[in-house]
Amino acid sequence: MTSRRRTVVVLISGRGSNMQKLIEQGNAPGSPYRVVAVLSDQPQAPGLEIARGAGVATAALSAREHADRAAYDAALAQAILVHEPDLVVLAGFMRILSAAFVRRFEGTLLNIHPSLLPNHPGLHTHRRVLEAGETLHGATVHFVSEALDAGPRIVQGRIAVGPEDDEVSLKRRVQRVEHRIFPLAVHWFCSGRLTQREGRAWLDGAWLAEPVQWVESAPPGA
Repeated sequence: MTSRRRTVVVLISGRGSNMQKLIEQGNAPGSPYRVVAVLSDQPQAPGLEIARGAGVATAALSAREHADRAAYDAALAQAILVHEPDLVVLAGFMRILSAAFVRRFEGTLLNIHPSLLPNHPGLHTHRRVLEAGETLHGATVHFVSEALDAGPRIVQGRIAVGPEDDEVSLKRRVQRVEHRIFPLAVHWFCSGRLTQREGRAWLDGAWLAEPVQWVESAPPGA
């Protein structure tokens, strides 16, 4: 484990339940990271108040205050760089980032997506899983690439889809998985165990040809 506690900036658009878990685990004794700022594209995002209550710096950057996406992403990048983070985390950040932004933070930009990527990139994943009659669902943490939800996968959490499940229950169950695997991936990165090189994710010096699989009853060791 690294001796210096790494710094993390989190981007959100809503309540930020993953953000809250990252803050909580970052504040735990022995954590290799701490969340130093939370930024949102929505000034009224409930997660901003949650972050402030936890003593974390916050800022909101509304897209309406910028001429176009390039101008917004440039302003967002500057707001992030003020905090000199080691890692930037997208935790329910709903804006699609430009290629220039992604290249600027390449290798230090993580996202979580509520599906077992490469299945179901984009929106409405729980509905699409149900409509397809699939028996497995979950979430994926990945490095962000210029292509939407297509960056190198790091860890996936899987759940079984039950006959009683609907969109609401699936969302709730998948979020519980997210709350386990997202802090785990951040922990790996900030401990120096996880990197992105040559367009691939590497854990403990080995290329992750497939993401680490986390099952509800048997999480991998941190």
